[in-house]
Amino acid sequence: MNTVLQVQKEQLSDEEIIRRVLAGEQRLYEVIMRRYNAMLYRVGMSIANNEVEVEDIMQTPYIKAYEKLATFEQRSGFGTWLTRILINESLYQLKKSKRNMQIELNNETHPEIKTGNGTNSPVHTLLNKELSNILEDALVQLPEKYRMVFVLREMENMSIDETVDILNITEANVKVRLNRAKTMLRDTLGSYYKNEGIYHFHLTRCDRIVNNVFRKLGFA
Repeated sequence: MNTVLQVQKEQLSDEEIIRRVLAGEQRLYEVIMRRYNAMLYRVGMSIANNEVEVEDIMQTPYIKAYEKLATFEQRSGFGTWLTRILINESLYQLKKSKRNMQIELNNETHPEIKTGNGTNSPVHTLLNKELSNILEDALVQLPEKYRMVFVLREMENMSIDETVDILNITEANVKVRLNRAKTMLRDTLGSYYKNEGIYHFHLTRCDRIVNNVFRKLGFA
């Protein structure tokens, strides 16, 4: 794609992209996907903590959003809508995975399965810097409800209103959970938690997700 043309497309607002996609420019949907891929990945990792599962889960919001694009009322931002779908799908898959694991353990089909977030978690293969490993380990140890608020507010810079909308909790709860998350992460982590190495999203993964979604939507 021509570089100038690509830059022009990237400068389009979400609303303009949606309008043009609905008008027949289906391939333009790629721009909005690449715009939100990294954010959705980090939010998904804050729940599932498995890059392979998150990559699969991320395709669902894009497909569902595309299929319902004509009904999007823009009362909240498109990114907020995508994030809400992602969180619901991630929580559903997490509960499903836990149920399946419990069944397997009860049947003793895999007696050596280890639960929890140990050092063999796939998330550790994403990073090679000691600081990033320390920070990510600290995030993994946070209870899910605190971790999700922390990622949305501090890593994705979402407003309180957006976080309330996405998580369907009160403004007071957002503030309490964020403060609790910061306390649990300890002051020593301070200014480092926005490190780009945390839940790093590689370009190859971005390309793969775009291609998979387009193939499933039938216009790859």
